[in-house]
Amino acid sequence: MTFHDPYELGEHLHRLAKLALDSGEVSSVEKALELFSNYSIHIHAGTSVGKSPAQQAALLTAVNSARRALLGSITISGLGDAPLLVPIAKASSFAEAISSLGGQVTERPIQASCAVQIGNGGSCLEKGIRSAAKGWVAMCGPISDEAIIDDPDAFVLAGVAAGALAVAECFQQMRGNNPAAGRRQVGLSLWRPDMDWSSEGAYGVMPCVLPSGAWLIGLGNLGQAYLWSLGMLPYAVPKNVKLVLQDFDQIAPSNDSTSLLTNPALVGRHKTRVLAEWAEDRGFATTLVERRFGDNLRITAEDPPVALSGVDNALSRAALEEVGFARVFEAGLGNGISDFLALRLHSFPSKRRARDIWSGAPAAPSNLLAKPAYQAMEAAGADKCGLTQLAGRTVGAPFVGALAGAMVIGELVKLANGGPNMALVDLHLRSPAQIHAFPQSADFSYNPGVTEVA
Repeated sequence: MTFHDPYELGEHLHRLAKLALDSGEVSSVEKALELFSNYSIHIHAGTSVGKSPAQQAALLTAVNSARRALLGSITISGLGDAPLLVPIAKASSFAEAISSLGGQVTERPIQASCAVQIGNGGSCLEKGIRSAAKGWVAMCGPISDEAIIDDPDAFVLAGVAAGALAVAECFQQMRGNNPAAGRRQVGLSLWRPDMDWSSEGAYGVMPCVLPSGAWLIGLGNLGQAYLWSLGMLPYAVPKNVKLVLQDFDQIAPSNDSTSLLTNPALVGRHKTRVLAEWAEDRGFATTLVERRFGDNLRITAEDPPVALSGVDNALSRAALEEVGFARVFEAGLGNGISDFLALRLHSFPSKRRARDIWSGAPAAPSNLLAKPAYQAMEAAGADKCGLTQLAGRTVGAPFVGALAGAMVIGELVKLANGGPNMALVDLHLRSPAQIHAFPQSADFSYNPGVTEVA
């Protein structure tokens, strides 16, 4: 048994491979990493991908989140010489953008744990999952399902969500704990999460304008997912977008397994500064706030009036309505073996105040120290307090964060266009058809500041 310092391991451990430790299916960290190294995805791009920003957003999101979630190969075929149609990466071609995210471009499909088709035309896959977007709807299902058909003119955020949904289905299929995964239709409307995604009203309308700013609270998994989706939007003049980026933390090695804009070369740097560079490369204007968020903060008339929160601290979340924002969109992710595929969105003001939602008792401690891997580390001499801290580290899935990011930025875009905002969305990707979503009241409408669509 290899000795692991649990304090150091907590900073380095792959946050999704931790699932295998916490479930008790492996007896060591090494076996967890070995298990995840056997998980791989191959994605084939249809010929329509070269003409569709939404389909490119789906493929880029799938590669970005799969590279972090899995430790096997992420391969992509069918790209050809397609131009890059979304402003998410500095690259001369779509294939170069894929490579920059860790995808391996191949001439033809190769064997993998799971196969995904994105885009229409030129399919070489006989079986696997088809990912598609239409309007504001993201969907996926078996390749043979003729109802899963891409619309090249879909809204780009639906593409982001479609890529995330496909990786979620693949992951559950590889893990073998959901027999329906990859064999069912899965869909979600970002326009109306409260409606059946296959109904006509779920497809929504394309935005006439885009939001001109936001205050991002927390730059981890969710905050980076917000930026990823913001970076996909077709801004005519990106410099008109003003972002305030707030976080106090530095990038840790484990962040690479969950956060869409992190890589190992950035470890040790402040998240605010790294992500400001990323945003400014895309033409956005940024202001940095390097302190914890709390009710002692007050915004001014010069600040963006809308906040996008991605923190998991109850005290910070309780203060979201206390500092002067006109509107707040907030997301939270599940973090344990039974709920890591779950996400929940709130918007404020609402019938229930943020301080009432997050004023309850803390969660009960887990019994993970009884699992074989933790027992083995203790037997090898690991400190008990350190093991308790390690057990408390969250299980995180980057594709769940990517989906939440598309949903939250979708809410911001709808606010800017007078669309139907949601007060609450509760979703678990094990059974996405059982989504619970509740619309905001009519007086929630508000102009957050807008700028032109390209």
